Amino acid sequence: MDAMEKKNMKLSHKTVVVAGATGLQGRAVTHHLLRDGWHVRALTRDPNGTQATALAQTGAQVVRAQMEDVDSLVAAAEGAWGLFSVQPTVGSPGTAPDFSTEDEVRWGVNVAEAAHAAGIGHFVFTSVAEADRHLDEKLPANLVSKWRIEQHIAALDLPATILRPVSFMENFTGGYALRNGNLSTGLAPEVPQQIMAVDDVGAVAALAFARPKEWIGREISLAGDELTPVQIAAAIGKALGIPLPYVQVPIDAIRALSEDFAYANEWLNTDGYRADIPATRKIRPATMDFGTWLEPTGASQIAAFLDSTRIAGQDA
Repeated sequence: MDAMEKKNMKLSHKTVVVAGATGLQGRAVTHHLLRDGWHVRALTRDPNGTQATALAQTGAQVVRAQMEDVDSLVAAAEGAWGLFSVQPTVGSPGTAPDFSTEDEVRWGVNVAEAAHAAGIGHFVFTSVAEADRHLDEKLPANLVSKWRIEQHIAALDLPATILRPVSFMENFTGGYALRNGNLSTGLAPEVPQQIMAVDDVGAVAALAFARPKEWIGREISLAGDELTPVQIAAAIGKALGIPLPYVQVPIDAIRALSEDFAYANEWLNTDGYRADIPATRKIRPATMDFGTWLEPTGASQIAAFLDSTRIAGQDA
């Protein structure tokens, strides 16, 4: 074996493929992997897109692949050691209007099949907290879809780690929750909700890749804080120095648009996530609570969104 072959073998062992690399989680995972010295193949359907270009500038190798095309995924994964997989859910930014839970499951299955075909040494999949409770109760559609992907990963006997984060703090940075000068969702005002910063999920994923003997075979729920929507609105308002009331959207109004989304809100208001926050901090002591997340990035993202909507309103 010559020097170049030895170099390529060493590099492939330090290579992690990131499916969904241009999404929030994919970008966070890529950031932490690159910081830790990994070589990252960032998969995207549009290598010339804004997010893909930004990833390339950070040092990631941007590779064209599509989750609906298994052959493209296998080709992108060949020779790599690790693979991180995350799929959008119904309604996620950038998905087509007709994107369904069946599409999500098919994409997740395709990535897992590609990892199996390519002989990936460590497969890390981001599911969602409580997905494994499906045997005991009726769960929202997005939890069931993640569980179905988990089951396929298990059937393939992949050397895998399953991460199950709760709702993301980033959900409160845009039009999903910020409307008409209010924080407004279908969540009951006084019911505590578990939340997690996307960046912390990226950090835990990188940790899992760094310690495969410790992490392969584990299924871990993750949460960074637990606050009521009223407390979340108050924290945002304090960080921005503005009044930000919380107004609950009636469940019936949500149901008129989507029965699945209405049920998801009802479930969060009654059963909801039950992740162990202290256990998450034991894994990653730097896990952010909501106030800490607001300080470096959250408040600025929310302010930028509010400014953009204000300008749009003035131009209308």
